Amino acid sequence: MTIHDQELTDAAGCHPMFLVVPSSVEFNKLRKRLLRNTRQALEDFAMVKPGERWLVGLSGGKDSYGLLALLLDLKWRGLLPVELLACNLDQGQPNFPKHILPDFLKANGIEHRIEYKDTYSIVTEKVPENQTYCSLCSRLRRGHLYRVAREEGCSALVLGHHREDILETFLMNLFHGGRLAAMPPKLLNDEGDLMLLRPLSYCAEDDLEKFAAAMQFPIIPCDLCGSQDGLQRNMMKAMLADIEKRMPGRKEIMIRALANTRPSHLLDRKIFDFAGLMAG
Repeated sequence: MTIHDQELTDAAGCHPMFLVVPSSVEFNKLRKRLLRNTRQALEDFAMVKPGERWLVGLSGGKDSYGLLALLLDLKWRGLLPVELLACNLDQGQPNFPKHILPDFLKANGIEHRIEYKDTYSIVTEKVPENQTYCSLCSRLRRGHLYRVAREEGCSALVLGHHREDILETFLMNLFHGGRLAAMPPKLLNDEGDLMLLRPLSYCAEDDLEKFAAAMQFPIIPCDLCGSQDGLQRNMMKAMLADIEKRMPGRKEIMIRALANTRPSHLLDRKIFDFAGLMAG
């Protein structure tokens, strides 16, 4: 057992969110694996500065619930010395159940802020029905979350993007953007005053889905992008699933590859001086 594993096992008690969870060996292994992967990302990308305050984006989907739970679990164990403020941006989507997230957060004693901004009307007005809403919706949402982070004295906005999100983005950039780029685990915003952090960068989507089911999170479906078929990202997701089915373990190898680049073996003259490369 590693030192990390010992720390994840020895914590006394638990955060209230974990009071009623499966006691099975399978769930304990899943929980520990997600905690280990999250902590590894926090360390690898130097995300944590003790005493800071983080704004944790909570959409009501499985990934953001999982993010919040894992960060609270690490904090409860004394392994995450930052303050956490959960924030849901109510974007004015039709039939959005406004009571679910406040009730859940209050029941678990989690500090939070619910912010209402009708970005839904803006997105549906500006984007034709046959085009995807995700890009504009994401930009508007991100802008409001950055604003809330500043108002609340937070140094970082923390989002629940996971391993598959990063790989799908990489493939979208590869096939549609003509560039090698993915989602960075740590990013400085354009204004230079806030960090954007993705602590679930090493976590598998399948694990997060199982975790959400076991934790019985009250999932809220998205009626905006979730209502559109044929998104490019869905095509990338299907491609990755097919690759993983044919060659198990490829996703893990691919995520490691993104951290193991060799500029001299690519074709980008901006990051490697091919012109200056001369034989002895």
